[in-house]
This record gives sequence, C-alpha cells and structure tokens, in this order.
Amino acid sequence: MPPMSFGQGGPQSQWDPWTPQSQQPQQPPSQQPWNSGNSDDTPDWAALAEASEARAKRRRLFFIGGGALATVAIAGAVAVAVVSANGSDQASDGGSSQLPTTAEIPSATATEPSFAPTSAPPPLDPKDFVSSVKKDKAPLSPDLLFPGTQLTMGETVYKKGPTADTRTCGSAAQGTLPKVLDANRCTRLIRVTYTQGDTAVTVGVAVFDTEAQAAKAKKDADKKSIVRSLSGGGVKSFCTGAVCRSTTNSYGRYAYFTVAGFTGAKDVTEKSTGVFRAGDDLAEFAFRQIRRRGEAQASAAAEAG
Repeated sequence: MPPMSFGQGGPQSQWDPWTPQSQQPQQPPSQQPWNSGNSDDTPDWAALAEASEARAKRRRLFFIGGGALATVAIAGAVAVAVVSANGSDQASDGGSSQLPTTAEIPSATATEPSFAPTSAPPPLDPKDFVSSVKKDKAPLSPDLLFPGTQLTMGETVYKKGPTADTRTCGSAAQGTLPKVLDANRCTRLIRVTYTQGDTAVTVGVAVFDTEAQAAKAKKDADKKSIVRSLSGGGVKSFCTGAVCRSTTNSYGRYAYFTVAGFTGAKDVTEKSTGVFRAGDDLAEFAFRQIRRRGEAQASAAAEAG
C-alpha cells in the first residue's frame, strides 16, 4: 500500500473568519485536518481568545479613526455653508476686509414695532393768530406793541417818544386815509413816535376784524393817505405843513403806516437818505412786532395741545 500523503509544499493558510478577503484552506474531500496528535477535537480556547481580542482592538481603532474623519468633513461642510450664505458663490480676494461691519449685522434681539407709524402734526402758522379777531385774543396796547424806551436797528438808535391809542381811526389820520379806514371798518388806531437827531417818524397801526379788511385798506390807500404825526413829550411838531415821506403795508388783520420827516418846517427831498432809512426801519419794526404777536400765540396754543 502506498504511503498516506499529508499534502505537499505551499505556505500555511492565514484564513481568519473575522478578516475580510482571507481565504479558507481547501481540504481534500476524504481527508481530515492534521492535528498535534491529540485524540479529541477540543479547540485551543486561549489562542482563540487572543485572536478575538486582537480583532476587537483593530475594529475599535477603525471606528475611532472613521469618526474623526467624519467630524472633520462635517465641520468643513458647515464652514463652507456659512461662507456661502454670507457671500457670493465666487471666491473673493478681499478676505476679511470684505466682511460686513458690526453696524451692518442685524441684531438678533431687534424686533419690529408693534404700533402703526404716525406723523407729527404740521406746525401752527403764526399768521393765522393775527388774521382774525376770533383767534387774536392776546392783550394789545401801545406799550405791548412797541415796548421799551428806545429801539436799535442795526447801528442806529431811535428814542421812543409819545404814544396814542384811539377807537375813532379817522381822527388820527389825514388826507384820504380817514375815508379808507372808515370804509374798511377800522376798529382801533395805535400810534407811536420815534426820533433820531432831527428826524422823527410816527408809526400808525390800524386794527381790523379780518385780514381781508386790512388788505383792502392797504389797496385803497394812495399817496395822499397819511397817518397823522404825533408830537409832544419833548418831540417838536413835524410833518404838519412840510413835505414828508409816507409808507403803507399790512400783515394779518393789521395795516400799518409811517410818516417821516424833519422836526420843524424842513421838507424831505430825495437826498434825505436818513429820513428814508428811518421810515423803513420803523415800518420793518412794526411788521416784526405784529408777526411776533402771532408767534407768541401760536406757541402758547401748541403747548396747550
């Protein structure tokens, strides 16, 4: 009988049931695996335990390494998403200088107002309060309208002289002015005189119930419509027979007139620049005082609500 063969040559198989792609050794169909000579089939439990422990360590290292790589990949994806959300799809050469400033970044705590937007009411018009007797309720007198003892306009100082207040407007006017005042229902005429050297100016403020009446009086007045000059109290008579210069204007329910000339009998000519300037200064001051009267009443009405 020929001798029994136990296989020839080749490396010993390294098959491991826990390792992928390892090959299980092929055995002849009628042949049993060789053993160390033990008659029983008891496995080597110590060897199997060591092999299992080695395989478990390799699996733990694989999972730990794979988890770290996954974390890095996720962090990179989030960073890319954040950059893409705050910029364009193309790369920018500006770097951090192109990032929005702190003032441009909306606050996380900012909320929209819950109330409807409102607009401030329009300011009160001062002229409305001096355009009708129904709204013009502030006290009125020569000293309230022309306060103090002197007036400074630019570099010129005018001394305040006598004042007068009459309810019969025509009696404080001359020429064609009495008829104009009466026709438009003037209710009051306040006068005051200012002097500067030998120049004197009388300002007359005629009071009406409405703005329309004052504007009509201004329109009806002509070159012969002159307020009567007011002298006395140290002011010599003026513009009673000499040539003088006069002006006419209106604001609100007030019409105001000036007559300016020299104290004495001297006539005003085109070269009398001081007289012209004095008449213009007092006409401007009368306008300012009437407007301030309206401003004061508009302010008080606004504060009262």
